[in-house]
Amino acid sequence: MIIREAAVSDVSAIANLHADSWRNTYRGAYSDAYLDGPVFDDRVKVWAERLSSPPANQYVVVAEDGGEVVGFACVYGNHSVEHGSLLDNLHVKQDLQKSGIGKQLVVEAARWCAANYPAQDMYLGVLEINANAQAFYRRLGGADVGGDTTDEPGGGTVPYRIIRWSRDQLAEMAKE
Repeated sequence: MIIREAAVSDVSAIANLHADSWRNTYRGAYSDAYLDGPVFDDRVKVWAERLSSPPANQYVVVAEDGGEVVGFACVYGNHSVEHGSLLDNLHVKQDLQKSGIGKQLVVEAARWCAANYPAQDMYLGVLEINANAQAFYRRLGGADVGGDTTDEPGGGTVPYRIIRWSRDQLAEMAKE
């Protein structure tokens, strides 16, 4: 297993993993028409843009096993005045979840944030229906600091929770 920065050549693999993750996890929150239809093409468009013209505050990292992308994370430094840097995406291939890959990716995101935005906390939004992910983030020391709703890509809104790690926690994680 290697953890490395994502490249433009990873667009299709990241988009496929992202779409599969949403299909497996967000059924019932996102519309079936979206998940069974344009989700992959939509994710290709998003990741092609993110990786071909990345903003200076974006960091995308992949976990690769035997040449296959099996997980990825995307973080935006200094994204929110209130919450800090945004862990925008964390996805691991379904059959490899609970193998430690997700933790490695969160630690790598924490390292990057601690090195580049040391005065910032790190946070993410996780859909309320995704209880497994919420428990995972709490095991890694994240604190639930509230909730809100967001527009889902296929139309409608869904509730989510905000999980946050303090800058001190990020500095500790960066030492791992």
